Amino acid sequence: MTARRSPLKPLDEALDELLGFALTLVGIEPVSTFEADRRVLAQDLVSALEVPTKDNSAMDGYAVRCADVVQAQSVLPVSQRIAAGTSGEPLAPMSAARIFTGAPIPAGADAVVMQEDCELVRVKTESDGGAVRLKVMPVPGQWIRRAGQDVRRGAVILAKGVRLTPAALGLAASIGMNVLPVLRRPRVALFSTGDELVMPGEVLPEQMKPGTIYNSNRFFLRALLLRLGCEVSDLGIVPDRLDATVQALRSAAQNHDLILTSGGVSVGEEDHVRPAVQSLGTLDLWQIAIKPGKPFAYGRVQNAHFIGLPGNPVSSFITFLLLVRPFLLRLQGATELASRSIAVPAHFKWSKPDQRREFLRVKRNADGGLDLFPNQSSGVLTSAVWGDGLVDNPPGHTIAFGDVVRFISFSKVIG
Repeated sequence: MTARRSPLKPLDEALDELLGFALTLVGIEPVSTFEADRRVLAQDLVSALEVPTKDNSAMDGYAVRCADVVQAQSVLPVSQRIAAGTSGEPLAPMSAARIFTGAPIPAGADAVVMQEDCELVRVKTESDGGAVRLKVMPVPGQWIRRAGQDVRRGAVILAKGVRLTPAALGLAASIGMNVLPVLRRPRVALFSTGDELVMPGEVLPEQMKPGTIYNSNRFFLRALLLRLGCEVSDLGIVPDRLDATVQALRSAAQNHDLILTSGGVSVGEEDHVRPAVQSLGTLDLWQIAIKPGKPFAYGRVQNAHFIGLPGNPVSSFITFLLLVRPFLLRLQGATELASRSIAVPAHFKWSKPDQRREFLRVKRNADGGLDLFPNQSSGVLTSAVWGDGLVDNPPGHTIAFGDVVRFISFSKVIG
């Protein structure tokens, strides 16, 4: 079988086609709410209770009946003390209840006066609850959190397909969920090819042979996969031999959902990934109309998906964010896949645009604009460390200082 080469494919078209192959993985796992960060919810979460369960105080202070306070500086005897986790008695007429944040509002009370607006005029004794002067006139409902104001009984608080965040875990816990049903994590096999690659720590910088480079892609790709909730098998560096590449692919396909590689899918004599994948399954070589990151490969090795990323580190990094990330989220059943952008002014000029859609490494500055990294080469990984996001620049589009551009924050697509 020969690989099919096509003309430059628009990014959106490539993503739609890629997502069409990404069927949600079968399997639901019960996972401790403590351990469910970044997992994808498999079922709607429906609340069996209201949160809060009862009207409660939003402040430390005194619960009162507004009708009993005829003017500022009114003095009321303190009839009871209500702490969080306890239940008070109905509020006696013409009295105040000492109350603390989170404590239930006693029947009859309709406002809380915070303690900063109160003054003790008679200290509590064994036989007397003391008295308090209210420096302000209370308003009905003030400093009271109503039952169900956060969550109503029967409400869907988190929908199926949501990727869980720390706040979402807290919300789930607030309705009593200690275990959450989540979809199975993708199993991803990661390996690199190339006899020029050397692992950090194996060879000292001064002992590097001419033409060799440290394998940086393996490190950031593994980290990105883990942040997406994947189970990662790092298969290391595969020698530049067809038989070794075939064996690595055949082994990886046995128990993984995706095989991910970087480099080695071109038509060069030493690029063995392409013929190895073709010998075991199918492969399409795409030329995506983006810069950086044009070469991209998708195929199947037995029952596993195969994705080959470009070898240049920034190209590999960006194509992962734009294509592999949504693909993996779709495998997990996530409903929100897009890399969202916001409008931000450019504090730079871009006068020589490419005919492809460009993704420029930028950083937000103190003035609310975007600064441009001076070297936009696909081999300069420093740009992705210095920057905190990308400008999504349309094909052939120049940028003048002050123009509003589309900014994709790394914080929204990494982690």
